[in-house]
Amino acid sequence: MRPRAQPQYTLAVQPETSVIVVSDAHLGCAPEPARKAFHRFLSAVPDLGGHLIINGDLFEFWFEYKSVIQREHFATLSALARLREAGVRITLIGGNHDRWGLGFWERELGVEFHQGSVQMQLAGWKSWVVHGDGLAELRRGSKITHAVCSHPMTAQFFRLLHPDIGFGLVRRMRRFLCAARDNQELVARAAAAQADYARSFLRENLDVDLLVMGHTHVPALEPVADSRWYLNPGAWLDRLCYAVITPDGPELRTYGDSGGK
Repeated sequence: MRPRAQPQYTLAVQPETSVIVVSDAHLGCAPEPARKAFHRFLSAVPDLGGHLIINGDLFEFWFEYKSVIQREHFATLSALARLREAGVRITLIGGNHDRWGLGFWERELGVEFHQGSVQMQLAGWKSWVVHGDGLAELRRGSKITHAVCSHPMTAQFFRLLHPDIGFGLVRRMRRFLCAARDNQELVARAAAAQADYARSFLRENLDVDLLVMGHTHVPALEPVADSRWYLNPGAWLDRLCYAVITPDGPELRTYGDSGGK
């Protein structure tokens, strides 16, 4: 059998010193205008920076079987493939809705995939990137859910189900998952708890310049010392927001604004 040819990629249009961060698009639950806007945003990324970081929950649910992917996300996967062909580096961090990968991202799309956290240099800043679930949860139920969903045995059990059955079960649960994000008081408390966690983390890890998180859906850009920050781009699902990191530091933006293309 002849080996399969590997994808060929060109050089980035923009230098990697400009990094784009987006989080919590929740495609599959997001309204259609937000989904279409996200695809337009992906097409604009080469003009914004040479490295795109998707910091968790790109999809409302993603689970990778050995030879099956979810057809509803084909358009998004195609847009990401075009972005890679344009030379943009893509790093995907698994969130609490889409951390179950087996190799599809790297092998088929050339996307760097991390189920948990990752340390990297972003525009020259020493950065730690993590979605954020399980780190500052307030509710006991959320802690239990995180422990169960992140356990390897859970994924192995789900993989035993036929994809039509597994994906069908998730579709039936979507209305409950989406409804849980409508409690604004809980969202505000979660954002405050995450900010407390970020301050503590940066106090204890003086070698980290930038802590990048998601999960709470609340945008945050908080300096904790000279040239050190906690950054959460917020949820694309809610506000079409993202962040840009340059050698000058991080900046929050909203897609469609004059400063956000």
